[in-house]
Amino acid sequence: MNRKLVIAVSLAVCLPATAAIAWWWWPVRVLTAAPTRGAAIDAVYATGTVEPTVQMPVAPRSGGRLQAIAADEGQRVQRGQVLARVESRDLDQTVEEMRAREQLAQAQFERTRQLLQQHFISSAEFDRARAELRAAQAATRRAQALNDYNQLVAPADGVVLRRDGEAGQFVPSGQAVFTLACCAPLRVSAEVDEEDIARVALGQAVSMRSDALPQRIFEGTVSDITPKGDPISRSYRVRIRLNDAPSVDGGPMRSGMTVDANLIVARREAALLVPSSAVRNGQVWLLANGRLHRKPVTAGAAGAAQTEIRSGLADADVIVVSPADNLREGQRARGKPAASSISLGSPLAQR
Repeated sequence: MNRKLVIAVSLAVCLPATAAIAWWWWPVRVLTAAPTRGAAIDAVYATGTVEPTVQMPVAPRSGGRLQAIAADEGQRVQRGQVLARVESRDLDQTVEEMRAREQLAQAQFERTRQLLQQHFISSAEFDRARAELRAAQAATRRAQALNDYNQLVAPADGVVLRRDGEAGQFVPSGQAVFTLACCAPLRVSAEVDEEDIARVALGQAVSMRSDALPQRIFEGTVSDITPKGDPISRSYRVRIRLNDAPSVDGGPMRSGMTVDANLIVARREAALLVPSSAVRNGQVWLLANGRLHRKPVTAGAAGAAQTEIRSGLADADVIVVSPADNLREGQRARGKPAASSISLGSPLAQR
């Protein structure tokens, strides 16, 4: 009985020690990759929206019910073309009233002129009749102008981008019923964080991608930087002129699409690149002679897929792609080359 007890105690003591030794000496498996050479782009990241360079909202000056719609989205219109009309019965009656008064003043003026030629009245009475005629004409023109404001007219040649109204719908004063774009191609309006705006300059190159067109990269340049930022979002609006910009209805890029923009600060060719997942707190793990070693590095431009290493790493080094938190200095390890999709990423490095 005592012998069995001694054996049990011995096993209880030896097994954990044996397991600890095995855990210490048994090599851990890690995914590895070699640094690659490629272009590193130091850029300011921003989100933007595609918009027309010239955009014109068309709204009524006074509220009313839409009587008729004469244009639709996507339609090309010409300057002065009537797009819609707001119901205005009271103004129509006012115009008729002013025209009747003008006719009466015109008739009175003609009679006064004949009487003046026959020397039956004084010049003062003739001047009064002429003034009344001019006042009546001005009142008619004013009433007609007010009535014309109820016709929504295209201010220039262009394309109807959006129509927000239906016949019979009441439209408040100043609410845009049509949005037109004219005479200029599309551009991008981006919001840049105030921490990065100092790195943005006019003429700076920009590369853009859109989720709506994932296979294409659009190039452009910074054309305008708003001098005052938004204190709420703490950002500045930056206008980007597109290279080979399409017209507002040329496609495939369309007004209203969102884009991810990289405003390029610097581009370095043949830079040393590693997977971004390999860099943790300014250091990487190297696998050399079957053991792991921690190596401090200086990172440059960083993106979702790749990070530039400015110093601390050589081309021949073998790095751990996704190091676990429990790795130890000098730990035995066995490397497995990572898939190419892990080590290779987008040529755009964002910051």
